Amino acid sequence: RNFFTKRTKELKPAVQSAPGWKLFGKVPPRENLPKDSKIIQQEYEARTGRMYKPPPPSARRKNIEFEPLSTTALILEDRPANLPAKSVEEALRHRQEYDEMVAEAKKREIKEAHKRKKIMRERFKQEENIASAMVIWVNEILPNWEGMRATRRVRELWWQGLPPSVRGKVWSLAVGNELNITPELYEIFLSRAKERWKSFSETSTENDIEDAGASVADREASLELIKLDISRTFPSLYIFQKGGPYHDLLHSVLGAYTCYRPDVGYVQGMSFIAAVLILNLEEADAFIAFANLLNKPCQLAFFRVDHSMMLKYFAAFEVFFEENLPKLFLHFKSYSLTPDIYLIDWIFTLYSKSLPLDLACRVWDVFCRDGEEFLFRTGLGILRLYEDILLQMDFIHIAQFLTKLPEDITSEKLFSCIAAIQMQNSNKKWAQVFASLMKDNKEGDKNHSPAPKS
Repeated sequence: RNFFTKRTKELKPAVQSAPGWKLFGKVPPRENLPKDSKIIQQEYEARTGRMYKPPPPSARRKNIEFEPLSTTALILEDRPANLPAKSVEEALRHRQEYDEMVAEAKKREIKEAHKRKKIMRERFKQEENIASAMVIWVNEILPNWEGMRATRRVRELWWQGLPPSVRGKVWSLAVGNELNITPELYEIFLSRAKERWKSFSETSTENDIEDAGASVADREASLELIKLDISRTFPSLYIFQKGGPYHDLLHSVLGAYTCYRPDVGYVQGMSFIAAVLILNLEEADAFIAFANLLNKPCQLAFFRVDHSMMLKYFAAFEVFFEENLPKLFLHFKSYSLTPDIYLIDWIFTLYSKSLPLDLACRVWDVFCRDGEEFLFRTGLGILRLYEDILLQMDFIHIAQFLTKLPEDITSEKLFSCIAAIQMQNSNKKWAQVFASLMKDNKEGDKNHSPAPKS
């Protein structure tokens, strides 16, 4: 309707009441009038010259006392009186087909019931495992954290996933607090952030700040950019959006960090990391873990957009990609599909945006145990899980698929694929491969350095 004007002046009064539009003057509006069943019947009678009479009630189905509720029941009915009757063979065949359909439906129902029972059994078993694991974590591991965290028993228990009740505590201990941030320091930067918000709201509009955030030297100007991303953080949960119970909390943590690290500022993806921490920790503890987590070498390289460091991580990833999945590696190479196309989004949000939240938390569990290596191992696990599908795709479809992974991905399938990934190349582990890449880069810089002037 926005593209064509309604020519009401040229239409006759009788036509104006007709619905629809007269496009290009080819279809008269009156022909588009909806017809009810009586008009259609009258036109039919006028064309054929005969009157249509519905069959009398006595001629209708006499052998059933009710109308069938499904199309399968029609098989058992006799044909209408104006059609040839079924033969005995045909009636028997229809009866057999109907019985087969009923039997098949019962099989499906029984199968679905067994499937539901299996899911319930697995759920009960999982809850029992979580309950027993929680007792071990609370009574044995956490009181003796430093002595037990590296033992084989604890690492195996850790791999199976942390109980939600102790998850936040274990994450905090595993990430550590090398920056020595205190709750009091958090309050200082939070009050500074609130002052900045107040000054921004008094002097500029939101759009002005959004434009300024990317250009001014003071990265604290990106405080207002946080508002834009909070509404996009786990939108299906409805708890971080405006009016939700965690909206202000997420805003506070991100704002305080922006003032704490103006050299980094706010970068898209941070809101997802902070949100996951808020769901598992108290406000001040979430900020402490957030700041220390983003201070790790890998996260710092990505969030500060250190291109040279990011390229080293991509190169190390490709070494293990070729080692574990050679066919898929060559397939990606044939399309010049580089890791940055899909890895950047995964690393920036620590998979919290790409994977279901409960699965992302389990990835975080082992990431806190193994460090940055597990982030890239998880990426290889995802590629292994969908290898057969990806081998059939072209560049565009691969990029689209990896950018938005299927929602039905399960922790059992993914972690079995992650476990099958070997993070070792020519007897070198991840840290050794990455260190050799860094060394080669430094030597290359020396070789290409300009000669001293005479």
